[in-house]
Amino acid sequence: MSAAAQVTIERFPGKSPQTVIFRIVGAMTLGGAHIVRKAFRAGELPTHTILDLSAVPYVDSAGMSEIISHEIYCRDHGARLTLTHVNERVKSMFRITRLDEVLRIVDTVKQAEAS
Repeated sequence: MSAAAQVTIERFPGKSPQTVIFRIVGAMTLGGAHIVRKAFRAGELPTHTILDLSAVPYVDSAGMSEIISHEIYCRDHGARLTLTHVNERVKSMFRITRLDEVLRIVDTVKQAEAS
């Protein structure tokens, strides 16, 4: 199985009509970066995008780049991005790179939707 085939993205509507939840399954790495980018840009940009990372064991620099790119895209278009269910390994990478100061990270999808 190729690295690109190891990441999948499920798209769900949020409680609010302008909220979309992306549940990413698999490691976010260079091999699957184009899949993530394509999913983020498909359709109209919602006012709130929630990334459920509960099934993401690892994010490499390419995966981090896609997350940051989407954060910038959201900000430029008056939308917001929230990350949820981020495991300790990924949180550690965000802390080391200081991206935890830029990205909005909460524990659960429910918390993200309430904000």
